[in-house]
Amino acid sequence: MILYFAADLLWATKIKAAADAAGIAARPVRTLEMLEARLADCPVRALMVDLDAPEIALNLINRIKGPSAAPSERQIVTLAFGPHVAIEAFEAAKRAGADRVLPRGALSRGLHDWLAALSSGQIDRKGLVLEE
Repeated sequence: MILYFAADLLWATKIKAAADAAGIAARPVRTLEMLEARLADCPVRALMVDLDAPEIALNLINRIKGPSAAPSERQIVTLAFGPHVAIEAFEAAKRAGADRVLPRGALSRGLHDWLAALSSGQIDRKGLVLEE
């Protein structure tokens, strides 16, 4: 399963549709409480967060990659995305532990390929399929 936080419905719809096409279950998370419930539900392979709402996005990343996360949770691939001009948010996401930070254009171009690779188990946290 992948979890996603999208600040607007357009990106939520894109992510969900691409995940469905790749045969991956995808569920939204909008709060830390929702994240906790999803983590308790079933194994999570990836978390995608929209930096258009940086406070929520960074809280979600920190929960997965921070010191209180279980070792298995730290293995969840985290991908942060946002407007190409959101340089400060990109840097904050990297500091929080995001495995990959992309502008929306790169995410849009590579989303289907990345999800297909994730579905087939061919994702390396250090070398995701998406272009930067």
